[in-house]
Amino acid sequence: MDMVINKVTSDNVDAFWHLLERYSSFVDREYYERCMERQDIGDLDIYVVSLPDAGMVGHCILNWIPRYAVFKTLGLPEIQDLNVVSDYRRRGIGQALIEYCEDYAVQKGHDTMGIGVGLDHSFGAAQRLYVRLGYVPDGNGVTYDRQPVAMGDFKPIDENLSLMMTKSLKN
Repeated sequence: MDMVINKVTSDNVDAFWHLLERYSSFVDREYYERCMERQDIGDLDIYVVSLPDAGMVGHCILNWIPRYAVFKTLGLPEIQDLNVVSDYRRRGIGQALIEYCEDYAVQKGHDTMGIGVGLDHSFGAAQRLYVRLGYVPDGNGVTYDRQPVAMGDFKPIDENLSLMMTKSLKN
């Protein structure tokens, strides 16, 4: 499949906003505006994947300074917000984005990548993909909004409840 992966820039930002609207009717525009500001100072990169016949169909963020304390302490970059338009899933697009980020992290001298995945059924495909690509739980249990969840704590089962995972990028 011919796909092109690029950073979000002022040249393609309008198409990026349209892509986000394709995922759902609610887009947290302020969140992505903050991400673009962070990209401008080098804290993260926002990547989009485009197909010749469909335009932008997916995106992810490669966060060089993640909030999750374990990744931050270890200096691990984290892939975040990976999403592909539903009609284009199961075609290798998510995997291509992940591998692109992994390759770039290796180029920048990193040997381990971090990623988080939600725990409810809507994240099932991502859970399977990450395991298939070699990601394993980091051993620190479940997080909520990137903070550890202690035994006995009650947290809602939503997109903020995650299992954090890592992958060695050494060959």
